[in-house]
Amino acid sequence: MKKIIILTALLALVLSGCSLGKASRNLTLKEAKTKAAQFINSNLMNPGSTVTIKDITQDLGMYKVTVILPSGQEVISYMTKDGKKFFPQIMDVAETEKQTANQDQTQAQNSQPGPAATVSVKKDKPEVELFVMSYCPYGTQIEKGILPVLSALGNKIKFDLKFCDYSMHGDKELAENMTQTCIEEKEPAKLDTYLGCFLKNSDSSSCLSEAKIDTAKIDTCVSALDKQYKITETAQDKSKWPNGNFPPYPVFEADNQKYGVQGSPTLIINGEQIQSDRDSESLLTTICSAFTKAPAECQQKLSSTPPSPGFGEGAGSAGSAAGCASQ
Repeated sequence: MKKIIILTALLALVLSGCSLGKASRNLTLKEAKTKAAQFINSNLMNPGSTVTIKDITQDLGMYKVTVILPSGQEVISYMTKDGKKFFPQIMDVAETEKQTANQDQTQAQNSQPGPAATVSVKKDKPEVELFVMSYCPYGTQIEKGILPVLSALGNKIKFDLKFCDYSMHGDKELAENMTQTCIEEKEPAKLDTYLGCFLKNSDSSSCLSEAKIDTAKIDTCVSALDKQYKITETAQDKSKWPNGNFPPYPVFEADNQKYGVQGSPTLIINGEQIQSDRDSESLLTTICSAFTKAPAECQQKLSSTPPSPGFGEGAGSAGSAAGCASQ
């Protein structure tokens, strides 16, 4: 990688107008060696750093220059025989195509989910708690992955959507956290439908309508929740923020402390914090590992393609490391 960066920098300087001079005749090998060293050290190196020319030979109708960088790394460059043009790198077409193909294959392999995580604590009816921030792109990613799992398993599991005890995405996130908290409390059967809409377009108003949720009931709940926990009031007074960086969302503070929740998303199954890939198939396998005896619903085949982070549809990358956290 360092070699590529160095060669790219050299090429950029050449293309931006650096020249080797106005030589009107072909240089001898000795002259070319001297010229190359002077040009590189005077124009392409940082003050105090110099290169040496290990060797110079004729190749491809030009001079092939073996440059020794300060790090000791060798770089092959080329210079026209008249000394007017310097080429940091000659690319082998077949070799470059092979390397690109290998990189594409590696990236494709890395995008596939790895072995699903398993839960050590078993229950007849697993308890699944998902802590997110409603506008965290990685929280929305795992939510998109888990919705088909909730549909597949239905009442075979107990699922609770909860929120981190602080918010990183402004007032809109605090408001949405309260809305979703109240939907789960007042209209729990409609939460999945609402989320399926919200995770696509982030338009709460239209999704409340699509899910046929009683907005008056939700508004009353949100107002009471806000008053009870002083969410908006505290958000407007930075001196009351526990960490000084982000406003708190204390509704699930006790559960955050109980499980050591640090950021979004955090998945808790049967009281155990689990790092699962975020595609539906991995999440189904992981949650099904928490049953004392897995039901037939666990045999369903769901998508193994990770959802994209953020709102909207599409595919993302496998893995469980990325998240929204204050540290």
